[in-house]
Amino acid sequence: MIGFLRGRLAAKQPPQLLIDVGGVGYEVEAPMSTFYSLPETGSEVELLTHLVVRDDAHILFGFLTAGERRLFRSLIKVSGVGAKMALGVLSGISASEFAQCVRDSDTTRLTKLPGIGKKTAERLVVEMRDRVDMSDGNGASLPGGRMPASASPPDEAFDALVALGYKPKEATRMVAAVDHKDLNSEEIIRQALRGVASGGRA
Repeated sequence: MIGFLRGRLAAKQPPQLLIDVGGVGYEVEAPMSTFYSLPETGSEVELLTHLVVRDDAHILFGFLTAGERRLFRSLIKVSGVGAKMALGVLSGISASEFAQCVRDSDTTRLTKLPGIGKKTAERLVVEMRDRVDMSDGNGASLPGGRMPASASPPDEAFDALVALGYKPKEATRMVAAVDHKDLNSEEIIRQALRGVASGGRA
């Protein structure tokens, strides 16, 4: 098991990072909560990691805080919640906000996250209730492929939202709702997710 990576941030395009560790490039999937706090490309970075092994790929997920990784690991233990959905949850809500939703049985807020319907939200509330204390606090991926070619910030934001679990039509509406003049892709994604959180699904 790979517990963490420390190296140079070679490239970043949500939700994928490329970390150069001693000349070896590790492709890492990361939630937007981690992306928002990353240094500039070329800087040294350290990420806590979780390796998901599938029949067709080994996918490495990276997190800046122990709290994010704990929540991710707790989420993927819930029936019907895979790694991609867990990544979408962490991108759309903080660990503390998620814990509050579970404590308050706020399934309405949870259904605003990508891929989560009413039944899944109810299951999360029931199964995560005993785990939120350990998860709370500060503490379709692209496996095996190259980083995509550079695109415009709105296009990159659209691709990231789709990768996080939003349907293409929904991602288009979310990006269109943001005044993205002079914004980079990460800021467009941040504002799009905030819009969903405050105003319902796109």
